[in-house]
Amino acid sequence: MAVNFDSWGRLDTRGRHTISPDAFEDDIHTAAPGGYLPFGNGRSYGDSCHNDRGLLIDNRKRGRIHAFDPGTGILSAEAGVTLSAILARAVPHRFFLPVTPGTAHVTLGGAIANDVHGKNHHARGTFGNHIRRLTLLRSDGGTLTCSETENPEMFSATIGGMGLTGLILDVDLQMMKVPSAHIQQHAIRFDSLEDYFGMIDRVDAEHEYSVAWIDQLATGRKAGRGILLAGDHADASCEFPDLPRGRTLAVPVTPPFSLLNRLTLTAFNAAYIRKAKPGETVETVKWSGYFYPLDAIRNWNRLYGPKGLYQHQSVYPADVAPAVTARLMEAARDAGHGSFLTVLKRFGEHRSRGLFSFPRPGFTLTLDFANQGEGTLKLLDRLDRIVVSAGGAVNPYKDARMSPQTFEASFPEWRKLESMRDPAMMSDFWRRTAMAV
Repeated sequence: MAVNFDSWGRLDTRGRHTISPDAFEDDIHTAAPGGYLPFGNGRSYGDSCHNDRGLLIDNRKRGRIHAFDPGTGILSAEAGVTLSAILARAVPHRFFLPVTPGTAHVTLGGAIANDVHGKNHHARGTFGNHIRRLTLLRSDGGTLTCSETENPEMFSATIGGMGLTGLILDVDLQMMKVPSAHIQQHAIRFDSLEDYFGMIDRVDAEHEYSVAWIDQLATGRKAGRGILLAGDHADASCEFPDLPRGRTLAVPVTPPFSLLNRLTLTAFNAAYIRKAKPGETVETVKWSGYFYPLDAIRNWNRLYGPKGLYQHQSVYPADVAPAVTARLMEAARDAGHGSFLTVLKRFGEHRSRGLFSFPRPGFTLTLDFANQGEGTLKLLDRLDRIVVSAGGAVNPYKDARMSPQTFEASFPEWRKLESMRDPAMMSDFWRRTAMAV
């Protein structure tokens, strides 16, 4: 099987030059400035995982789990291991990831480099908050052990540092004890954004997990309708097998045009909202379906067609969230764009350990669009302006086109990361934004 070094947005699928971690270590004393970048599993949507002027260090070649202690819940592993492999090891012992993104096909090093968040940020913060220790290889040949007490500044810079501080070798991760990995899900249908914001304080206070899907294309009295999926780990009597073995579908080829257009999305959204019963429905669901529904469709990003997709994720203060959320979705509709995955959730008050982490208190909205060329780029710029004018920020880990000005407005302290960047490490994103400010 061919190894793919594209980002998940598939906006640029050119071939890329790579090197193994072993080869990087052998050549480390001759490393060229900006000539390298660690690469995990390519689940970043934009160019933060690319360095087309240099070499990608394929960290998937180091994906071993060293040890897991069911007594303490501490897992030690190489940075190239995937979250799916970690779960396969820990779930039978009634442990789960304390924070997980929407795919299990992320490497441990990638989860740290992006300081990923999940459906329980209001309860647990970001992934980096649960890292006990990591080992970092710098291009000067030095190996640093980093934690809150050892090299704490480099520890903070590496969490959310997009691979720019060096190559993560090994990690100690604190897993979370659960009665069952499966989820007691509360599906709450709402008819407007006003309804969502009116109940989210209560729902977040009562549940470990919370995320809302919104019908971005709905207008008039239906505008802002959606389904809030709250959840908690089920009790130990759950009868599902620990490791679900569902059938995996696949999109075998890229269609000549996007199958996710306004017409198909309107039909899908209407069917999805009809499927949810009015009010609140409680049921126990498999953890794989609750956390990773799209992992059941291999290469689902191909559905967006040969031009790929853009994802736009932003965060903005809670006091303006209802108005800003409505404006963002309206701007997309006005531009003739439909978003397949329109996700709204709250970021809590937990302070990230990461110097450059995206989450901050407020609400975050994720939109994704099939690439329609110049019209899509103009829309994304408009979304940036709405967010920045509201005092918010745009997620760099999902980005492929934000301006240096939007970047600096989102991360005014970016120079601290630049001062700690390994001189051998560079990404297309950092070159396009930070180096152009």
